[in-house]
Amino acid sequence: MNNDVKYTKIKLITFQLRDWQAEDVHIERPESPEWNSVALQEELALAFKRKCQARNKTWSDGRIIPHRGIVVKIDTHKQAIILADPFGDFKISIEDIISVRLVD
Repeated sequence: MNNDVKYTKIKLITFQLRDWQAEDVHIERPESPEWNSVALQEELALAFKRKCQARNKTWSDGRIIPHRGIVVKIDTHKQAIILADPFGDFKISIEDIISVRLVD
């Protein structure tokens, strides 16, 4: 077999494997009962009040993304929080948050 053909087949298999692995990593959004939503709001309010480190997990595009920082603002009109970490401030949509844990 020609080396170019072998190389092309190997590349094709590699791309197919990546696609298959990407599909395998996709996580469905966790169900959040209403009581859990209230608990998340209370934890966010407490993190804001104490100005302590908080570990937040968000769900976006089939992935769970961990965040850590200080909640410096809760914007109820835009339904977002501003989280400060050593790299700067960034906005997180409240509807994307699936868990909040305070770090003492």
